[in-house]
Amino acid sequence: MTAPLSPLIHLIDDDAAVRDGLSMLIGTVGLRVQAWADPQAFMQGFDRQSIGAIVLDVRMPGTSGLTVLDALVAQGVDQPVIMLTGHGTVELCRRAFKSGATEFLEKPVDDEVLLEALQNAVRQHVRSRERHQANQQAREQYAQLSEREREVLGLIVEGLTNKEIGRALGLSPRTVETHRANLFAKLQVESLAHLIRHYATLASQPET
Repeated sequence: MTAPLSPLIHLIDDDAAVRDGLSMLIGTVGLRVQAWADPQAFMQGFDRQSIGAIVLDVRMPGTSGLTVLDALVAQGVDQPVIMLTGHGTVELCRRAFKSGATEFLEKPVDDEVLLEALQNAVRQHVRSRERHQANQQAREQYAQLSEREREVLGLIVEGLTNKEIGRALGLSPRTVETHRANLFAKLQVESLAHLIRHYATLASQPET
């Protein structure tokens, strides 16, 4: 079995010395780095499905880092973005965070500060992807339920007993128990608490 690749850090800076120095630094903690001199080439070529983070210089000729950040957000890119600048101001920092930056660091950046920010960003991205995957799986499982099973699920979430659900739907308690067992099997849950926690909100969402 092939081992999973380590997270990938995209580094965008027009200064070759900065790219080389930061690439070496980031590599010391086991993170892969793909360095880009041209922000436009980065926007066209980077892998949006990769796990990792983006390190983005604010001031670059042609396209500024803030413009790139705005474009990333508009395209729904979910990798955390760390902004770097050699000319930081309060207004610049405020705008970067307002636009969606995860962190804003001034050059020359402290090695430990940058590495800590990157490792935190990668952990944040992993958790975000895991939540998204879990939510997508839950929606797919919910879509497999019959209309009757969805009705039973909704009443279970409301706290009704099998007898109360039976009376509400005109079913025998045994039939309700069968639907309940099917629910637990199809949704792959092992307890009532698990069922409610993961599927209460999904029961009221329209299918996509």
